[in-house]
Amino acid sequence: MARVLVPLADGFEEIEAVTTVDILRRAGIEVIVSGLSGTQVTGSHGITIRADRILEDALNEDYDMIVLPGGMPGADNLENDPRIISMLRDMAERGRFTAAICAAPKVLAAAGLLDGKRATSYPGFLDATRTPGLTVTEAPVEQQDKVITSRGPGTAMDFALALIENLLGRADRDSIERALQRPG
Repeated sequence: MARVLVPLADGFEEIEAVTTVDILRRAGIEVIVSGLSGTQVTGSHGITIRADRILEDALNEDYDMIVLPGGMPGADNLENDPRIISMLRDMAERGRFTAAICAAPKVLAAAGLLDGKRATSYPGFLDATRTPGLTVTEAPVEQQDKVITSRGPGTAMDFALALIENLLGRADRDSIERALQRPG
């Protein structure tokens, strides 16, 4: 079974976190939600989520993918946590997936994972002049190699479906998408 870590920092974007976790779990993917400093994490719109465990307890486990929700100041909090930067680099070195949405692609850039890549984010959070070889696009979801990025709350469902396709394949993605009754 595929395993995904979704670390939450205070100020995360609720739509991006909950949509991603929900859709991945519908696909049968094991999702571990971890709070950076506790199991109660409050999003940028005042909604408090209970994480499965604290990040410290989740660090020594093995994952196929790490997914970073955006939101502010959540993305800043992720970027300023050396454990997150270290884990992102480790995942990339081991050929695992790293994914981020909205403001959180800037965390991938800070970890050096967007050098020479195409990526998307909420407008203004990625700067091609600060990241060597980065091409910033306006695509809803952008993927290059094992790095997946997305624009924001409105693209959260597309993002989650792309994650399923990468972890389980196109047939599983299509099955979940049909069950969601998304307009064609």
